[in-house]
Amino acid sequence: MKLFFAVFRPMGCLGIVAIGAIVLAFGVFAISQALGQSENDSRHHGKKAKYAAMTEAPEKAREKRNPFEGDAQAVAAGGKLFEQHCAECHGEKAGGTRHGVSLLRDEVQNATPGTLFWILTNGVVRQGMPVWSKLPEPERWQLVTFLQSLRAKLANSPPLAAEPVGGIPVFAYLAVTHSIE
Repeated sequence: MKLFFAVFRPMGCLGIVAIGAIVLAFGVFAISQALGQSENDSRHHGKKAKYAAMTEAPEKAREKRNPFEGDAQAVAAGGKLFEQHCAECHGEKAGGTRHGVSLLRDEVQNATPGTLFWILTNGVVRQGMPVWSKLPEPERWQLVTFLQSLRAKLANSPPLAAEPVGGIPVFAYLAVTHSIE
């Protein structure tokens, strides 16, 4: 320590200011690197994190059976409820928007009816999905029935290349934003 002051004492205040500036620059650099790494990690895990709530459903909730499973009238009723309560955020065809995740992804389509019911009932408030516990239980099960009916529709259609951009399928978005020469 004495050596440190012995070296920089002849420089006076200017030397101390220079050392302070070097230490400050190093600190800013280290913090910016740490924040940049954190941002890259969150972008890499972003899609998985959007669906993390699916894994939070308690086992008892996951095991619940859908009382309307296979009921065509429940699918139709659930579709109307989806249009009224869900389409604004999840898109008219459940493909997702900037405000809500795609409900066509495997994470949702492979979830148990009980998990979907639990998500509807409790919401995912930290990601902006409201709690729907005030919606009568039969109507929540109709929504689950509708969401599960999308799996059959997906099986009969070509696979999606990627998630929609702002509710627009990626190929349509690219056709509008890029020209092919």
